[in-house]
Amino acid sequence: MSKQVVKEISRRKKEPKWMLEKRLRAYEVFKQKSMPNWGVDLSGLDFNKYRYFKEPGVYRKRKWEEVPKEIKETYERLGIPKVERKLLAGVGAQWDSGVVYQSLKKKLERQGVIFCDMDEAVTKYEAMVKKSFMTKGVSMSLHKFSALHGAVWSGGSFVYVPKGVKVKEPLQGYFWLNLKQGGQFEHTLIIVEEGGSLEFIEGCSAPSYKSGVLHAGVVEIFVGKKAKVRYSTVQNWSKNVYNLSTKRAVVEEDGVMEWVSGSLGSKVTMVYPASILVGKRARADHLNLSVAGKGQEIDTGGKVVHAAEETTSNIVAKSISKDGGLSSYRGLVKILKGAKGSKTNVSCEALILDKNSKSYTYPHMEIAEDEVVALHEAKTGKIAEEELLYLQSRGISEEEAMRMIVNGFIEPVVKQLPLEYAVEMNRLIEMEMEGSVG
Repeated sequence: MSKQVVKEISRRKKEPKWMLEKRLRAYEVFKQKSMPNWGVDLSGLDFNKYRYFKEPGVYRKRKWEEVPKEIKETYERLGIPKVERKLLAGVGAQWDSGVVYQSLKKKLERQGVIFCDMDEAVTKYEAMVKKSFMTKGVSMSLHKFSALHGAVWSGGSFVYVPKGVKVKEPLQGYFWLNLKQGGQFEHTLIIVEEGGSLEFIEGCSAPSYKSGVLHAGVVEIFVGKKAKVRYSTVQNWSKNVYNLSTKRAVVEEDGVMEWVSGSLGSKVTMVYPASILVGKRARADHLNLSVAGKGQEIDTGGKVVHAAEETTSNIVAKSISKDGGLSSYRGLVKILKGAKGSKTNVSCEALILDKNSKSYTYPHMEIAEDEVVALHEAKTGKIAEEELLYLQSRGISEEEAMRMIVNGFIEPVVKQLPLEYAVEMNRLIEMEMEGSVG
């Protein structure tokens, strides 16, 4: 990792001068920032060994038939074209450092909706991007990985929804990381104006290699007055990926932000979606499900800052630990002085399937206002023997009984996903659960 790498990425993309300057400032911050020190094992990271940019060889095809065969076959195995036809209003598909396919239904284009990759947006919609890119949302100085992202970001999605426009079908960004010793640093920027609505689905996958792979994406969302955004993540990283993404939404008056996250796969995950409630009566709902298996450390949670009166937040985190895996909830709720009438509720539930697995909860609340309601509850346990016995007494096998109990445990999160994605999430978790009985 060097200044020359940063300059070369910007040169290849033919970026305006202000973006190169921002990248170089982020690089200087990256060098100064220390690694996180709260116990997550990042000893396998060596920033000098990663490849930070790899062009996919093709960009922004508007027709699926024009995508190169190798890339197309991979996405077809993932089911992306089929889901697009049945469910989605548009898709952005990224391969390594660039978006190879982009689509948006014509009716939305006519309504003024913009959905393109970030590399294109930097020049085509420069004013909007320059105003919002790593300014009021995710700061490059937030931590070491946000600074790294600011220096070497590439690809991702830009979405703009005009005032009053409601996008009824989801948009999706799908990210495939194919590098053996490299990184992916996509940037997603979503702006939904007053009264608009949007659901965006993020999908992530990577093939399994022996060497470690780094993913440090950033998501910035701006929710206007009386607007609503739901951002759903269905990730299935391979077990060699360090997933260290940063996600943050700024929510204005009467706006609603919903985060729905399913964290499966990866060697290490550190992801804590954040909502900054800056407008009166703004609301944030966080639903998170994580599964940690053998050799995995999944450290997830949520952050909410109540910066206005009568704001509301609800964080529900569920985790499953199996085969020696480690899952942790790490959360922060701040209610600032003046945020009278605000309410927050945090609920953490952990299911541990064997004696070698672990689960921890690290909730943190900072409350500077008296006239508020703040609730927190946490539960940790294993599958009750009496529940298994009851189901087995009805002729159900032990394996099927455990699967039913786990499905009931994850149901509050999975039911928030569109049907096809809920089915996929259940399928992935069933695959993770194979061999866990006993």
